[in-house]
Amino acid sequence: MNAWKQNIFFVLVEPREPGNIGASARAIKNMGFRNLCLVKPPPEMSEEGRWFARNAHDVLDSAAVYKSVEESIRDKAVVVGTTRREGKRRGVILPVEQGTARIRDVAANNKVAILFGREAQGLNNDEVDQCGFLLKIQSSTIQPSLNLSHAVLIIAYELSKHGQTIGDKSRRVRKKKFDNSTLIENLKTHEEITPLYERISRVLELLEYIPRGDRNLMKNIIVNLKHFIGRVGMTEKELNMIQGLCTQIEKKVEKR
Repeated sequence: MNAWKQNIFFVLVEPREPGNIGASARAIKNMGFRNLCLVKPPPEMSEEGRWFARNAHDVLDSAAVYKSVEESIRDKAVVVGTTRREGKRRGVILPVEQGTARIRDVAANNKVAILFGREAQGLNNDEVDQCGFLLKIQSSTIQPSLNLSHAVLIIAYELSKHGQTIGDKSRRVRKKKFDNSTLIENLKTHEEITPLYERISRVLELLEYIPRGDRNLMKNIIVNLKHFIGRVGMTEKELNMIQGLCTQIEKKVEKR
């Protein structure tokens, strides 16, 4: 398996149909991946589910099981969601071809989680807030909703396409830039960055930037920061720099 493929984790959030879980395991193995994660799956895998996982029982049996989305993304540097719905609240939504190209680059040196929502409801707003950006698979307006395992297969396929060696000049130039980039190396994990958002909230309160009691504005600012940082990740140097800025602000405010 290519090294970058080991850094991509397909996270199914509260899947209810064992058949979808089994088919998803088969889909990611079809495309050369193997990291399947399940958040609150059914208590038992049915025979139907195992049948749909034909020749991918190793992926199915080794799937990591989590109690929450937060737990499943804790050690990931970038978190990407999937959606068929659009709206300002959902942040940046990229076509699947463009979004998977970005994931491919980041995954060369960092772990990436791709969240797939519930069969009937998708991802809720709190889960979307954890994502740097969302992927959208273009589909018919007559029947826009894709089966869960079909969405997994399409995204795994698009990712595998970006991993192939393409001989044209523009691709070679792009790959050279990618190999020399420091922005996608050694990114901090979701768990390491999360405390920063809490600190920024406290600093904004110290500066009286937020009108007293306006929790909605504070939440919107932090959500937008999460989307902004989550699109590209954050290096240790960048994290230390922002923490240092917060420290200096705190010192200045305390001297008033």
